[in-house]
Amino acid sequence: MDKLHAMRVFVRVVEVNSFSKAADTLGLPRASVTAAVQNLEAALGVRLLQRTTRKLSLTLDGAAYLEGATRILADLEEVETSFTSARKTPRGRLRVDMPGSVGRLIIIPTIHQFHARYPDIEVMIGMSDRPIDLIQEGVDCVLRVGDLMDSSLIARRVGAFRPVTVASPAYLARHGTPTTIEALEGHTAVNYFARTGKMHPMSFERDGIAHEVTLDGPVSVNDADAYVTCAVEGLGIGQVARFMALPHLRSGALVEILHDWRPALVPISALYPHNRHLSPKVRAFVDWVAELFEGCPLMQGEEIDACHEQPAAIPAAAGVEADAPSLCVV
Repeated sequence: MDKLHAMRVFVRVVEVNSFSKAADTLGLPRASVTAAVQNLEAALGVRLLQRTTRKLSLTLDGAAYLEGATRILADLEEVETSFTSARKTPRGRLRVDMPGSVGRLIIIPTIHQFHARYPDIEVMIGMSDRPIDLIQEGVDCVLRVGDLMDSSLIARRVGAFRPVTVASPAYLARHGTPTTIEALEGHTAVNYFARTGKMHPMSFERDGIAHEVTLDGPVSVNDADAYVTCAVEGLGIGQVARFMALPHLRSGALVEILHDWRPALVPISALYPHNRHLSPKVRAFVDWVAELFEGCPLMQGEEIDACHEQPAAIPAAAGVEADAPSLCVV
């Protein structure tokens, strides 16, 4: 029996509280995961897990073994990293998750550059706006926008964007164009809500003073692409990430309003569990994303004019057309 492999399998089963989930995240058959834990228990001569049809729970011996196994695996990873990071390129499967808008418009059109730089990393990209449990779902790293809530993760700010307040020409023709936030009274909005159902208010900054405005609206969504589409279809005023709004501003499908009242800057962060902080593949991906965003004005909070300015090109992605999916390049 490979005790180190069995130790890793056992720790993973405990982390996700399921043999099936552990098998999925480890890329192993469920029978192999079950056998690894059973063989480990047989070799140690103790029961590590209490199994019922509904849940798993650690025995006292299991809790003690988990503490030691976690420490050993962390020490082993640190030792291996000190060598592999110096003399080898990062390798292995990397699971990342990010908002669909960031993935579709920024990451996916440039991921070939990451692969060219790190050919031994297999990237699995999930795209969603929902919060996820990195440990439970076996995800190595996530990109998230806005204020961070989970202090149990390591966070690194990799970029930022400034939203733009927009409406469709048809909506403005029906309701008029507000020029102050006070003039928003009586207008409708496309609203964005969190998984709790709470609506996100519109935010504005002027002369160092922050303002929040909540408007009623006919439609509320919790998906960034749907949010933009609703604004384009004239359902109300919205505050859209500028990197998403830019093609619609250039085409005239959306019009920027309230130029003197800027929405607050929204940070973009990479988050990963503490036990991933020395992983070369995670470090490689986070460094690459930070470099990608650094070369993209829209992902640094700069306000590219829709009619007169063009975003600076990222050298590694030169040659992409202006209407290409990635908005960091021209």
